[in-house]
Amino acid sequence: MQIIVTGHHVDVTDPLRDYVTTKLERLRRHFDHVAKVHVVLSVEKLRQKAEATLHISGNDIYAESVDGDMYAAIDALVDKLDRQVKKHKERLTDHHREEGTR
Repeated sequence: MQIIVTGHHVDVTDPLRDYVTTKLERLRRHFDHVAKVHVVLSVEKLRQKAEATLHISGNDIYAESVDGDMYAAIDALVDKLDRQVKKHKERLTDHHREEGTR
């Protein structure tokens, strides 16, 4: 999984980059076919914003989170992405499940 972390009006330090990569490893637990993740961290006055786009085979998943603390925004972002990845995986695995039981 290729992780690209960029900053908009914020310097992306090594600890911040490491925090993002360790949190995004949680997504690999649920879905192995994540090709690339692009994370944009930005600051607008008192709003800390984290947004990410996951490039999955045949689909893109986007989520964003805004908080007063950048680390809290990253945590909320990963939670949102985790829910979306689980939902995407369920769509793939439950396809035509009802037809086979009859």
